[in-house]
Amino acid sequence: GREQGRESPMASRQPFTDTDTADEAVRATCDDATTCKRFATSKGYWNDPYIQYFARSVGERKAPEINRGYYARVQGVNLLLDAFIRKTQCDCQVINLGAGLDTTFWRLKDENLMPRKFFEVDFPTVAARKIHNIKTKPPLSKPIIETHSTDSLLLDAHSLESDRYCIIGADLRDISSLDEKLKKFHLNPELPTLLLSECVLVYMTSSQSCNLVHWAAETFHTAMFINYEQVNMSDRFGQVMVENLQRRQCTLAGVEACQSLDSQRDRFLKTGWEHVDALDMMTVYSMLPQDDVTRIERLEFLDEKELLQQLLQHYCICWATKDKLNLGNAHFVFSYFHKKKKKKLQLLCLLWLLIKTNHVLFPQVCLSWHFEHKTAPLFTCSPK
Repeated sequence: GREQGRESPMASRQPFTDTDTADEAVRATCDDATTCKRFATSKGYWNDPYIQYFARSVGERKAPEINRGYYARVQGVNLLLDAFIRKTQCDCQVINLGAGLDTTFWRLKDENLMPRKFFEVDFPTVAARKIHNIKTKPPLSKPIIETHSTDSLLLDAHSLESDRYCIIGADLRDISSLDEKLKKFHLNPELPTLLLSECVLVYMTSSQSCNLVHWAAETFHTAMFINYEQVNMSDRFGQVMVENLQRRQCTLAGVEACQSLDSQRDRFLKTGWEHVDALDMMTVYSMLPQDDVTRIERLEFLDEKELLQQLLQHYCICWATKDKLNLGNAHFVFSYFHKKKKKKLQLLCLLWLLIKTNHVLFPQVCLSWHFEHKTAPLFTCSPK
């Protein structure tokens, strides 16, 4: 992810504009975001033992609202990602579009949630940097080697391929080249596929992002596309965010899709996706497991709660699905229970009893069950 300064707690990935200068300007912010994540993890917001290998030092102090913003982003995306992988029983593939120095592959391996293959795509120069880090840091390379069946990896300046992990240097605006490279590295269109983009589409023109989203809808029959980026950008706060980025020569070429949650949904509905949901990050933050939210809110005193609320209201998670295999992935939702654990168990047991005895009163019953530890995958039950 990329960091956008104090007005933005959450990262923006590479810009997708027509100028090399703009591309380079946002590629350079990759280090900013990685440093922000390392600082947040050093304060205890979440655990990431691998981020240290991509950021040389913790760096200067970040404002509490920045740290909480990154926390909400990481936890929210992980909830949906982990739910999809569990739903497919790991018989799926993940494509992280504009992955930067993301460490999700290593987390999934540690948590025994490895998909059949994990692809990362980014600009060739970013891919080369990540490959260099992996080659020179045994804690990064060892998990890749452990999941590989032969003695040698396919490796060149801008790509790395093992049995379970792949890095590809490519420009996401060039769909034909992207498709060709993914297939070269054994992408399987028949597998359930999770596509992830975090502050990536907003740096493309609207036509470019629609082309990418449409390609994904056309390529995979059972898939989820998770998109994290700006929303509600037509107000003054949004304008300030745009101006701050422009001062760094980063242009939000696709900002028109970020005007509202409806405009975020429409991009997917108009390009072949069957079902789309979207929530602003303030809503997501309120739906994360509350025990953990209470824990992280004790880490640092937050003086300006209104600023945190403004920031979170200007980012969102949008997830779109296609479901030929009837996984029920359209019904992944964020939820939490205010009651005590006993009440949660009673509710779950009652629901299970109704299902088993065919006394379900609704055509679709959907329950999200948060486990007590870490970032809690969703338990989703959708009987017909």
